[in-house]
Amino acid sequence: MSRPSTAPRRYAEAAFELASRDGTLDEWRAGLDLAVRLVGDAQVRQIVENPARPAADRQAVIDRLLRGRVPDPVLNLVRLLAQRGRIETLPAVAVEYARRLNRARGIVEAVVVSAAPLTADEATAVRRKVEAMAGASVELRTEVDPALIGGLTVRVGDQLLDASVRGRLERLRDQLVMGTR
Repeated sequence: MSRPSTAPRRYAEAAFELASRDGTLDEWRAGLDLAVRLVGDAQVRQIVENPARPAADRQAVIDRLLRGRVPDPVLNLVRLLAQRGRIETLPAVAVEYARRLNRARGIVEAVVVSAAPLTADEATAVRRKVEAMAGASVELRTEVDPALIGGLTVRVGDQLLDASVRGRLERLRDQLVMGTR
């Protein structure tokens, strides 16, 4: 049976409320990000997600990995997810938490996809342009997709700016097809 997609959101909301109450918003974010990296390792996941292993052994692995490296409340959340058989939702919880934190701080999330990796200067220039368009601070995530051929696409919320060579070629094709009818 698949897990409901609202579970990560609910855990993230609860974590955000605790972090807000305790004034530890950034510590939670850093702790969740580190927990995702460490628990997401293939060998660790093989142990932690295996229901055939005793729960105490799985909890001990989590404790050895995270104790002293993440805040105790983050450790408790990871242990709870493992105990409830929902450890696979940890990355989604971290993403939802980051979204909620950004929203609270008025930061807009943008994803830039380019045909080749952007240099630091290019990423800075894109960030400035997107901030000017959005009228807000921007958290920029970059991805590479060689299928774009050249240029880039920028997604801010549900808006997409396509300045890729592939996009231009597709629009040209569409115009040519429409013109022949």
